[in-house]
Amino acid sequence: MSFLSTKRVSKTKSILLAAALGVTSSQVLAECGNVTIAEMNWASAEFAANLDKIILSEGYGCNVELIPGATTTTFASMEAKGQPDIAPEFWANAVAVRLKAAEEKGDLTVGVQLISDASEGWFISESIAKSHPELKTVADVLARPELFPNKEEPGKGAFMTCPAGWACEIINKNLAKESAFNLEKAGFVTVDPGSSAGLDASIAKASQRKEAWFGYYWQPTANVSKYNLKLLDMDSEFDEKNWHDCVVDDTCESPKRTSWVYSKVNTVVVTEFAQKNPEVMGYLNQRSYNSADVGPVLIYMSENQANGEDAAYFFLKNNEALWTQWVPADVAEKVKKSL
Repeated sequence: MSFLSTKRVSKTKSILLAAALGVTSSQVLAECGNVTIAEMNWASAEFAANLDKIILSEGYGCNVELIPGATTTTFASMEAKGQPDIAPEFWANAVAVRLKAAEEKGDLTVGVQLISDASEGWFISESIAKSHPELKTVADVLARPELFPNKEEPGKGAFMTCPAGWACEIINKNLAKESAFNLEKAGFVTVDPGSSAGLDASIAKASQRKEAWFGYYWQPTANVSKYNLKLLDMDSEFDEKNWHDCVVDDTCESPKRTSWVYSKVNTVVVTEFAQKNPEVMGYLNQRSYNSADVGPVLIYMSENQANGEDAAYFFLKNNEALWTQWVPADVAEKVKKSL
């Protein structure tokens, strides 16, 4: 599905002119100019980048360019080069220490929490959660390996981890060790899905067949929303030192049990851009949603092979009551006319 977009002429009135006339920034837009936005390489981030592109270009008159990226590479570029200007969906835990330093130095500004209930951890499939409602914690699941049979090793339970190369692969490996949750002693084998597609396929296959599935995943995602995966309670307090000094370290030999680190998903902006564009920042600091809001969008992307732009238009057409709260009325009208 494709949509026709119309270019808008940029506004030329400046903040100083608006102030001289006694007009608020919500009434008269400052000159926006060129804006670069990081389009990360996963569905929800593609959607977020295109959502910002449409609203900033159609509503604020910005000339927006999307820059392909990923968490660590985008951060490095923003830190060293001041580009791109905006990273809409930034999972901050991946570079928490460096991001804090860049913020304290004044190079980057950490804005709104984009997704209020984003989370990572160990999930089980809906069918097993319904047939065994007592399975609420990781300990509950580890006590019942027979419910999650590993077809490659009969008599063992299967835990689906992340593909090799993902940061969560190291985390899962450490949490599975003897000093932590000790999956081997519990009778479980860690299964490598081979790829992102393999991980998704394992969830879809188990869910469609109403079979048991136990493994790592995150939300918001199409799979969590579509198949109603259930997040398990790790039944452990979060141990910050253990997490940052050991759990995320591939060389750590004795990690301890801990709950998953709280998922911080913020919009990160180059400070120089933020200071020069208060109206844009006004929008960015209002723009926030939860998994229930974005879940249908991700399902739409998955089922229709839709790209981020398609998803953004789908969201704007179906969630007017939500997104119009983020912008002044005149901006909302301009965006609505472009749909």
